[in-house]
Amino acid sequence: MTRNIGFFIFPEFQILDLTGPLSAFQIAGPEYRLHVISADGGLVASTAALEVMTKRVGDQTFDTLMIAGGRGARTGSQTETLPALVRDMALRSRRVASVCTGAFLLAAAGLLDGRRATTHWRRAADLQKRFPDIAVDGDKIYVKDGSVWTSAGITAGIDLALALIEDDLGGDAARAVAQELVVYHRRPGGQSQFSAMLELAPDSDRVRRALSFAREHLHEALPVERLAEAACLSPRQFGRAFRAETGETPAKAVERLRAEAARGRIESGSEPIESIAVSVGFVDPERMRRAFLRLYGQPPQALKRAARALRVIG
Repeated sequence: MTRNIGFFIFPEFQILDLTGPLSAFQIAGPEYRLHVISADGGLVASTAALEVMTKRVGDQTFDTLMIAGGRGARTGSQTETLPALVRDMALRSRRVASVCTGAFLLAAAGLLDGRRATTHWRRAADLQKRFPDIAVDGDKIYVKDGSVWTSAGITAGIDLALALIEDDLGGDAARAVAQELVVYHRRPGGQSQFSAMLELAPDSDRVRRALSFAREHLHEALPVERLAEAACLSPRQFGRAFRAETGETPAKAVERLRAEAARGRIESGSEPIESIAVSVGFVDPERMRRAFLRLYGQPPQALKRAARALRVIG
């Protein structure tokens, strides 16, 4: 079975919103036939000054219709033309998806009314204000509500595409695509758009190198001496520099990285919580439970139940 995937773009679209998901589906193989379309056809300029050749929207039918984001999505959502085109194409598609601010076009077309959705965290409040009938969650990587999928900004479009591929072809196919793209296998949709690495935001290469080392060795013991060695500093120098740059002790930062890794697996799968705790370096479930209460205000089991309930609704 070959599935037609339509990528709808417009003047001032974000180039990575197109090329990221497009590459994922292309790598997935002959199961997908890809079409880049626009209102008038021909060359369409992105915000990066790159132009992409498109076919004109007609009476095509698509298995999946994907709407790119960018400045043009926000301005286009305030017109009649683009939302009407999106609405008509959606009626001829099995499922519809948007990347980043492409959600504004879905919303203007009435396709998100009464649904949960996400978009780039910077635009979430604006989306909610303009379209109050949508339940906007600006902290999610992507959201599936029935046959409508929305994703966060830019690179989250790759996570969305991998989730769609997994939905079609299974987990092994999605993992193979992720490996070819040289990205981590897709982040769970419920994962926060902000990672612990971004929140810690160290200034120096040495502290960043230590954090990267910690994330790659979470299942191992990570005393300050080992992190200091990765940073090429003495333990005392490292501890002072780490606290100054991140506002946290190395031990608290490692705990946060472990909790983030565990949360993604807890919310996206059926692994036992006990085995997840050990595999990310918490040693035992009780230590992980206490860390979750400190960081998220809920124990792992509560987050697992909430994620399961959302999957049932979706």
